[in-house]
Amino acid sequence: MSVQPASTEIVSRTAAVVRELQGLEGPLLPILHSVQEEFGYVPQEALPVIAEALNISRAEVHGVASFYHDYRKHPAGRHVLKLCQAEACQSMGSDAVAAKLKQALGIGFHETAKDNSVTLEPVYCLGLCACAPSAMLDGQVIGRLDDEAIDDIVAEVRR
Repeated sequence: MSVQPASTEIVSRTAAVVRELQGLEGPLLPILHSVQEEFGYVPQEALPVIAEALNISRAEVHGVASFYHDYRKHPAGRHVLKLCQAEACQSMGSDAVAAKLKQALGIGFHETAKDNSVTLEPVYCLGLCACAPSAMLDGQVIGRLDDEAIDDIVAEVRR
């Protein structure tokens, strides 16, 4: 399991990110993205730092961070597998693909494997509707998921 940074380190590193980006127009989303890139998730300790610097409430920062599904509250596994659950993928069997992946990985959506190998997340369109069902593994899109592709994905995240 990954070691999470101490609270003072989170505050310090978040403050550095905020200083770099707070001059942007509409800086909250870029700051949240950079904080997640920095830590692998958006730590709760970062929210008041961001709120104070941007002169907005912690509730506003929390509302934005919790509204967008790409922001994580906890560190992700070594691999992040995003499985499309939008209508086109559903019509082409994404529910069956999801069931097979959940079974093979031993986790559900929004969960990380006990060995920290992979985090499974639902997404609601990858723009690969013509290649449905689709997924994204560590930023690389995979279309036309079938049993062979599922086996390849599972093998990749288990390495």
